Amino acid sequence: MTEERTLVTTPFDAESTAGEVVAHLDLTGRRAVVTGATSGIGVETARALAGAGAEVTLAVRNTGEGERVAEDIRATTGNERVHVAPLDLSDQASVADFTATWAGPLHMLVNNAGVMMTPERRTPEGWELQFATNHLGHFALATGLHGALAEADRARVVGVTSVGHLSSGIDFDDIHFRERPYDPAVAYGQSKTAVVLFAVEANRRWSGDGITVNAAHPGAVMETELTRHLSEEEVNEAVSRGGYHFKSPQQGAATSVMLATWPPIEGVGGRYFEDCNEARRHTPEARAGVADHAVDPEAAVRLWEASMAEIVLAARG
Repeated sequence: MTEERTLVTTPFDAESTAGEVVAHLDLTGRRAVVTGATSGIGVETARALAGAGAEVTLAVRNTGEGERVAEDIRATTGNERVHVAPLDLSDQASVADFTATWAGPLHMLVNNAGVMMTPERRTPEGWELQFATNHLGHFALATGLHGALAEADRARVVGVTSVGHLSSGIDFDDIHFRERPYDPAVAYGQSKTAVVLFAVEANRRWSGDGITVNAAHPGAVMETELTRHLSEEEVNEAVSRGGYHFKSPQQGAATSVMLATWPPIEGVGGRYFEDCNEARRHTPEARAGVADHAVDPEAAVRLWEASMAEIVLAARG
């Protein structure tokens, strides 16, 4: 990424809410999938899209909780076209079932679900859980839904990343911590770098199909299940070290919703946004912006090829 290109700016900022972003939009006739939509910014992302008239599918692990959230969204928006479907991103069979049963065009895919700073855990494939969930699950989901996205009119894909990506690039020699000691923060950072690299490469490959792909950093939002593996001391340390200003879930959802819906950014893709605007290149002076390692086109190609190889191998059993 270079500063020579003009960065995309919008009328929205860190204080904007998802509802404000879609306040004057009509999404009637457009269909959306939001992963991880049972808490925090996932709920508010789905609510904003439904409030603007979109048909929204909550793709969630806990369908009982998903139905409760769906009913709340229907009640608060008046939109009855809110559905629930099972999806466990750490389970490749679950992802395959979801993509196989999807029918018709898909206009908006918001890859919102994620896990953060988990103890060392592995999927049946031996994949490290954070990378498997935050990246590989969403990679398989998006590639599996490519046909539906291409069928739609000007589809958009949004990957939710984090400022945590600054802490780690991709260790292609040991992505799954099979040799190096497991570090939950490094694993999390690596998985969130992967989200940005996916946006870079998917947009390059798919823009010709009318699909744009971007990455969104929502900001620090404490009212979410994402931080459930952090102790109070770890949260306080992160606040002190990072100087975070915490957002409400409605504010945290704004950047994702803006990328999924806002008409003036039609055709803009392969970029990283924070506070509803395209981020500048990260510098050591500020814990913000996008790291060079997260938008490196060569790393993006390498990650795509490695991810596809792992998905294909998993599908073969």
